[in-house]
Amino acid sequence: MASLRVTQIRSDIGGKPQHRETLRSLGLKRIGHTVVKEDRPEFRGMVRSVAHLVTVEETD
Repeated sequence: MASLRVTQIRSDIGGKPQHRETLRSLGLKRIGHTVVKEDRPEFRGMVRSVAHLVTVEETD
């Protein structure tokens, strides 16, 4: 199954509380931190809401 590699590239300081909560829900804790998540619609939606703070790569 395909997966998404999500890396935080910008800080959440000064951002909306909803964006901070989304980053924490994805498991991201700091700039440069990377997590691998399943490629599911729930995670795609979360990534889309914080797209300005993260980079995404599709992996197999």
